[in-house]
Amino acid sequence: MADEFDTKLYLTPGQVADLFMISAAAVRIWAEKGELKTMMTPGGHRRFLKTDMLEFARSRKLDLKDMESNKQRLLIVDDDKQFSGYLSELLNKYSEQFDVDVANDGFDAGIKVRDFQPDVVLLDLMMPDLDGFKVCERLLSSATGESIRVIAMSGYPTPENVKQILAAGAEVCLPKPIDRDRLFKLLGITQKANN
Repeated sequence: MADEFDTKLYLTPGQVADLFMISAAAVRIWAEKGELKTMMTPGGHRRFLKTDMLEFARSRKLDLKDMESNKQRLLIVDDDKQFSGYLSELLNKYSEQFDVDVANDGFDAGIKVRDFQPDVVLLDLMMPDLDGFKVCERLLSSATGESIRVIAMSGYPTPENVKQILAAGAEVCLPKPIDRDRLFKLLGITQKANN
């Protein structure tokens, strides 16, 4: 199940609610009744396979043209400007799949989340002032943040740090240096032949 989770593109309950123009509570009820197929992240959060949601929409004759576009907004939050620059350059090679922006501290992340409205946040844990744990908690507890996927990253992925960030709402914590193939699987990136 973990391998299948890593290789597929999933939506959060908030994203599904937005697509179907219903409440997140209705999404939970549909999932509990088995009307919507769902999987759980290692952190215990529901995720919905995008293709399952398209199939559900077609079976109910719902028009979801926006959902059929694979382009997502991705925000990189890391105080290491060299590392965030590397990730930005790497992911911008997939501009047909992503719009990428960067925040270099937790406070800037809050502004970027409001203005850029990312679908996915790549979040460093160890930042000065406002660390990744606090950013994740604030982000996912806000009305605008409930539909955002948080993929944490850390040079110090101790069991305690991983447990704490998963409890805060991240779906996974990737150790640094980042395993590019694993990151690509989580993001649903189809690699180009020349990379």
